[in-house]
Amino acid sequence: MFEALSINDIAAVWLTFKLAMVSTGFLMLLGIPLAWWLARSHHALKPFFEALIALPLILPPTVIGFYLLVAFAPDTWAAQTWRSLFGSNLAFSFSGLVVGSIIYSLPFVVQPLQSSYEKIPRIILLSAASLGASPVDRFFSVVWPLSRRATLAAAALAFCHTAGEFGIVLMIGGSIPGETQVLSIVLFDHVESLNYSSAHTIAALLLLFSFLSLIVIYSTGFRNYRGAANTEHN
Repeated sequence: MFEALSINDIAAVWLTFKLAMVSTGFLMLLGIPLAWWLARSHHALKPFFEALIALPLILPPTVIGFYLLVAFAPDTWAAQTWRSLFGSNLAFSFSGLVVGSIIYSLPFVVQPLQSSYEKIPRIILLSAASLGASPVDRFFSVVWPLSRRATLAAAALAFCHTAGEFGIVLMIGGSIPGETQVLSIVLFDHVESLNYSSAHTIAALLLLFSFLSLIVIYSTGFRNYRGAANTEHN
């Protein structure tokens, strides 16, 4: 029923892990300040940005992948700017997968963090400021301790969600072994070629990884998760 992983399968495991790690790093760098702004802002355009960030939660991944593929075409300004800066293409490349993963997984980071930040009493931050704490000091001495569990849970969600992506990575990356062929695509290829033994191995690996990841997420105190929207704050 199960079959040992081939060289291509092992390469896909490493590529999936690499993609998840890199994407999660960028997601946290982008998501933390964005979530903080959304949690504290009363700007008239706040609902627009919240809706824009939440789009991947309800929009089919193939739709996002299609528009990203169009945006990554060699004659677009985005692709040309990227090539002039980094000397590589966006479409059908690891860099393109990272960009697509960031866009697709952004709500899984921003929404839990925003919910956590909104629960921090403003008076605590004002008290810290009155004692001379700088914005950086207030974040690490007040915000981080109160939102640590939500931050860890958001990072875990981003990593797991990226590792399980299929529609977007297939649209913008194709299935190039060693470059864009992640585990979900390898599983699809095995099923398409009727290689069910290898498909069972890959599917079982992803199932085990997902289950263990959920145990880690819930053990952080992230118990009221509903569609990447609600976080319990202990």
